[in-house]
Amino acid sequence: MEVTLEKFNEVLDALEKGELRVAEKKDGKWVVNRWVKEVILAGFRLGAVTDMSEGQFSFFDKATFPVRRFTAEDGVRIVPGGSSIRRGAYLAPGSIVMPPAYVNVGAYVGEGTMVDSHVTIGSCAQVGAHIHISASTQIGGVLEPAGALPTIIEDGAFIGGNCGIYEGTIVEEGAVVASGVIITSSTAIYDATSGEFIRRNEDGRIVVPKNAVVVSGSKPILRDGKPVDGGVHLYCPVIVKYRDSKTEGSVRLEDLLR
Repeated sequence: MEVTLEKFNEVLDALEKGELRVAEKKDGKWVVNRWVKEVILAGFRLGAVTDMSEGQFSFFDKATFPVRRFTAEDGVRIVPGGSSIRRGAYLAPGSIVMPPAYVNVGAYVGEGTMVDSHVTIGSCAQVGAHIHISASTQIGGVLEPAGALPTIIEDGAFIGGNCGIYEGTIVEEGAVVASGVIITSSTAIYDATSGEFIRRNEDGRIVVPKNAVVVSGSKPILRDGKPVDGGVHLYCPVIVKYRDSKTEGSVRLEDLLR
């Protein structure tokens, strides 16, 4: 697909307004808008490196990807202290960014979501509404290949501090990921409520189920079905329970993690 600078600017303007998204849910399934990612990628070819320095701080990046500017009318709270939102990212009214934090191109952050201190939201990541991304957590970006789904955090989820959600992982609605949990495309998640491991879906993605409560755990290394000598274990996130939507109004998230 041939992309002109005019087309590139048109698409990034639409992304910033929330009129266009890199990925969206259709008939209950997340679908990537491949052509949107192709336009974003074309922007790196269309732009030359330019001096974006401000005051005593030096910055040099492609002219097509400056820092996004906001006004009070956007309804987004960006607390002073060194955060940066790149052009082509959408932050919904009512969202909050605590310093320092970084939101990359193509990312989507929904209404009422808090991006806490030292959080990185990678390129094209889709973060829904009323989510708390706790301090020092990384939500990985998936810009290439263009047809690959980005990392997705659905509405109402809670992501604890120092977590890493990478490689197109999908955290479904209302899930709670406790502090320190790392999830990648090759992570085996054990569901203690069923006694089974969560397998990749048909798209090869790890999906944290709706309302699941996930904590850090471990599993023994097995040989011929038996634990190896020395009691060595591998890291393994564990689903310890599920939130009950009928009673959630009277249950505090902190209590779920104790």
